[in-house]
Amino acid sequence: MKNIDIFRESEQYMPGGVNSPVRAFRGVKINPPIIKSGKGVVIKDEEDNEYIDFVLAWGPLILGHCDEDVVEAIKEVSSKALAFGAPTKLELDLAKFMCTSLDNIEMIRMVNSGTEATMSAVKLARGYTNRKRIVKFAGCYHGHFDGFLIEAGSGVITGGIPGSLGVPTESIENTLIGIYNDKEQITELFKKYGNEIAGVIIEPVAGNMGVIKAEDDFMETLRELCDEYGSLLIFDEVMNGFRVAFKGAQSLFKVKPDLVTYAKIMGGGLPCGAYGGRREIMENLAPLGGVYQAGTMSGNPIVMAAGLATLAKLKNNLDYYNHIENIGIKLQEGILQISQKYNLPVVMNRVGGMMTIFFSNLKEVRTYDDVKTCDVERFNRYFEHMLKSGINIPPSQFEALFLSVKHEENHINTFLNAFEKFAASEV
Repeated sequence: MKNIDIFRESEQYMPGGVNSPVRAFRGVKINPPIIKSGKGVVIKDEEDNEYIDFVLAWGPLILGHCDEDVVEAIKEVSSKALAFGAPTKLELDLAKFMCTSLDNIEMIRMVNSGTEATMSAVKLARGYTNRKRIVKFAGCYHGHFDGFLIEAGSGVITGGIPGSLGVPTESIENTLIGIYNDKEQITELFKKYGNEIAGVIIEPVAGNMGVIKAEDDFMETLRELCDEYGSLLIFDEVMNGFRVAFKGAQSLFKVKPDLVTYAKIMGGGLPCGAYGGRREIMENLAPLGGVYQAGTMSGNPIVMAAGLATLAKLKNNLDYYNHIENIGIKLQEGILQISQKYNLPVVMNRVGGMMTIFFSNLKEVRTYDDVKTCDVERFNRYFEHMLKSGINIPPSQFEALFLSVKHEENHINTFLNAFEKFAASEV
């Protein structure tokens, strides 16, 4: 079947033809290819068109598609275990690996998605502090939990949705909105509500309003305010974890979080999530404490095996991160040189293997308001051109490109050649 035929039939059985909104490509006003296979950094659609992939399942596949060691781990475990809903040694192995390899993680709880990890961390913060209010930042996306769907960036802004229908006012009345990288605003917010704030959740490197790194003094201010008012600082590393560095975004700052959430890379491409932190906080979870959270598939043996194979391979090959940094520099510098050559207004933000090309006239993009100045129509033209050139990138101005250990210079050169043709067409 052709891509368009499969998509049209999918629309009869799934809302918008998809199981996650941005996949429908409505923001870029074209029909999506239907992907059937992937190996390394090349994916193939149902019509056998090939694309160099810079989406990587929205970040998890840092080892590339169908990494041999990850696939072998899945095969080995799946021949004798699918699910038990019972303790397994594999979940101990992954939990022990993460607690001993990562900073500030003394205990961890496995879940099944990034949304589940962030909503559970917030529930734990509320239970631990006996407070209701949570601070999130405009432009940061922490999943589709009701309390997070305000100024949520990503698919929400891509789809032109101000929040979400089906979210009662009472579900968001305890969510306070901070301004990313604005010390004065967050300080005033704490002055007004500090004694009611259970926790602050933040992407240390935002990836859902495009890539924006939190500034050092801003993060230090957050830590100071949380300490002063007795609130917990939660790092959402669903996207950052094992991506911007092996130990995640927290290793880029001098600030220690109280809780950290993970997903994506830690599952090796399978559905997963986790949240962890200080022992005294984590022991408030049932069955030890009064904060109840459970999941039938949490700690699924196949997911644990894929995750452990992925993380162990990364830890044993830390030079992978040097490779990703080097090709990231090449891609970033190439795009900026081409943009200057054709007088194309572009701002490039990159942290490790995450990057965003902002089509903006600003000199820098550091806040959500800056992001909203981008030329979305130009992005849409760029996206369609790149896809037709065999380059798979996220279908939104407000997302991140991802690099893997399998990307090589020839893949970067192909990207840059396609980008230059686009830039020339915009003159």
